Amino acid sequence: MFTLGRVAAALAVVTAAALLGTTGTATAAPAVKAKTGPISVAYVEVNNNSMVNVGKYTLANGGANVFDVAVIFAANINYDTTTKSAYLYNNPNVQRTLDNAATEIRPLQAKGIKVMLSILGNHQGAGFANFPSQAAANAFAKQLSDTVAKYNLDGIDFDDEYAEYGNNGTGQPNASSFVYLVTALRNYLPNKLISLYNIGPAASRLTYNGVSVDSKFNYAWNPYYGTWGVPSIKLPKSGLSPAAIEIGGTATSTATSLAQRTKSEGYGVYLTYNLDGTDRHTYISSFTNVLYGSAAVYKK
Repeated sequence: MFTLGRVAAALAVVTAAALLGTTGTATAAPAVKAKTGPISVAYVEVNNNSMVNVGKYTLANGGANVFDVAVIFAANINYDTTTKSAYLYNNPNVQRTLDNAATEIRPLQAKGIKVMLSILGNHQGAGFANFPSQAAANAFAKQLSDTVAKYNLDGIDFDDEYAEYGNNGTGQPNASSFVYLVTALRNYLPNKLISLYNIGPAASRLTYNGVSVDSKFNYAWNPYYGTWGVPSIKLPKSGLSPAAIEIGGTATSTATSLAQRTKSEGYGVYLTYNLDGTDRHTYISSFTNVLYGSAAVYKK
């Protein structure tokens, strides 16, 4: 005659057997093998695509992530004509991504992928290179650091395009502005990532009054897709990406050759732009086969 205790015990045995499998030993997921080689960076246009796509690609050999850094593209530096000051602006799609960090950002971070926020000009005259004072640069740096803290991001990327310096009565680029900004941001974020999209007036103004901010960056990359160009910043090769490709927009042969050059010349970063929601594993394999000796796998 079965008692409740015996039924519970029987169920426990069945459950244990299911977990252990027919061999009587626990079935574990295959261990992910750490990859070696340059890190790969993926910019995502969140106006059209989800950040979660970055986490869908792994290496067929070993299961490691294809991408190590994901960049939210992009928040803006805007200009308040009343207060005559720059401020951080998140368009609705960027804000939605941040507000939904639990589904858009945390899953990537749980996989070991760093998530950064890119900051871009917005045709209003405000840029990284024309803060009128150190205090103004510091105030914007504080806005950036507060955003990183609020949404638990891994860093900030500077992209000095589309500022249209001079609009709304703003000043032209000056020598001190970007140095003040990067110095303040590094002080606020001593353990976070700061990267430079190597373009615009700010990128050529990294030294002021004997102070250089080159070493305050973790990474810098070439902004011209389908080309090779070493960023003009004093960082070790491990922090530089002379290669830049647009996924699906740069020829596969070019993506392959740029990967080969990255590896043969000892650079530590491979930059990609515009990862979308389409299965791109065949294209992505054109550079992962070279960089990591493995094709890429896509999982929905």
